[in-house]
Amino acid sequence: MTNLPIGAVCAISLLGAMTMCSCSDSDPKTTDTPVQTPIEVKDVKVITTTSSRSKDLAVSYLDFSEKDNMSPSTIRLDATEQYQTMDGFGVAITGSTCYNLMQMSPEDRKAFIELTFSPSSGYGFSYVRVAIGCSDFSLSEYTCCDTEGIDNFALTDEENIYVIPILKEILAVNPELKIMGTPWTAPRWMKVDNLTNLYPYYSWTSGQLNPKYYEDYAQYFVKWIEAFNRNGISIYSITPQNEPLNRGNSASMYMPWEQERDFVKTALGPAFQKAGISTKIYAFDHNYNYDDIADQKNYPVNIYEDAEAAQYLAGAAFHNYGGDKNELTAVHNAAPGMDLVFSETSIGTWNNGQDLSKRLSEDMQEVALGTVNQWCKGVIVWNLMLDEERGPNRPGGCTTCFGAVDINHDYTTITRNSHYYIIAHLSSVVKPGAVRIGTSGFTATGLTYSAFQNTDGTYALVANNSTSETIKFTVDDGTHHFYYSMPANSAVSLMW
Repeated sequence: MTNLPIGAVCAISLLGAMTMCSCSDSDPKTTDTPVQTPIEVKDVKVITTTSSRSKDLAVSYLDFSEKDNMSPSTIRLDATEQYQTMDGFGVAITGSTCYNLMQMSPEDRKAFIELTFSPSSGYGFSYVRVAIGCSDFSLSEYTCCDTEGIDNFALTDEENIYVIPILKEILAVNPELKIMGTPWTAPRWMKVDNLTNLYPYYSWTSGQLNPKYYEDYAQYFVKWIEAFNRNGISIYSITPQNEPLNRGNSASMYMPWEQERDFVKTALGPAFQKAGISTKIYAFDHNYNYDDIADQKNYPVNIYEDAEAAQYLAGAAFHNYGGDKNELTAVHNAAPGMDLVFSETSIGTWNNGQDLSKRLSEDMQEVALGTVNQWCKGVIVWNLMLDEERGPNRPGGCTTCFGAVDINHDYTTITRNSHYYIIAHLSSVVKPGAVRIGTSGFTATGLTYSAFQNTDGTYALVANNSTSETIKFTVDDGTHHFYYSMPANSAVSLMW
């Protein structure tokens, strides 16, 4: 773990730099240089993290080669071969995350937010996910309309005291931040035990949305978006239901594809249209394997086949708690005009979540590069910040999850985990609006990469080396080329 005393970071950040030292018994010590570009800079910016943390988002620079490129191990970029346009990369800003951030001193919190979200002096995280009502990482169980009747809608203390102030602080350093909203459950008075007998089901966990409340629930989304707008916060996208096939989460609601289709086409889409809301709607928001429920396979594609529903949808969102990422390409091939977003993944005690030597390569391969190389235009991981007891969390929620960063109990020392690194490696060089472009040529066992062209014409290559050996290659964009030796067990971001 890399433990970062926030007070020291704050003092240095006032000078426009974040200097963080890490060490390893087997690798030379490296001190990170400022994230922002110095006045005098060489041709290629390189950001490196090794699984030993001997390089911890360390910045260095390379020159273009002036020799002819005769290298047989060349990765060639082709900007004429274009794939998806990127929306951005980021984290979930849960109630628990906001609570922890609020316990920090204002100076420390400001330094951390600037380092994480600033596109000019930080890593440029650019996409966040927030709960509409409570999630399993909220301070209590609630929706924004717990008293029956949609006219009783109101934001709660969790939004007003924690979530909205934190979002405003983030927007102050990154005004272009995109925000996705997702409900874990509808208000309990809208729920029934099933769609056959329609018995009331006044529970936070499981149940289904009563069809007679489709219009009221659509208005719930409209009112939530408008309430955030009144606070100066624009909502870029929503999903109708978090993990719609998961009945067992502490706050949850079962919504099979047939019901999501009907809700979107008869209520949610028309309500957005009538209210003049341009927020994107993404279907599904659950696992690659559809939780192995036979009649729920191809969930989003089934909805797309209904033209009335599809007209209101931008695409689909996915999690990786079950199944294989190849499902992303299968869905893209079935509906190439629809977007894909990767909206949640977690680390925890079950997958060595705080051991970078075990998590960095797998998370780069499966989450960061694995989803982008299969058409995802956004990548969002779970909680930005939890405390050292993996909370605050609620009974019935995840008690074994780690944050992208963890903070100690006196709120002065931060530990960065793999999810922070993988998002930083993407967002620091791949900017919103960038296009993923073609590559050809050199490949090697354990080497994964993806290439992009930013809107300003710069190129970016993000790569992972999961082997115990250095991998040497040349990068050639058709105009310039340079040689690079990629350290063993490392993630690297290059921009030129």
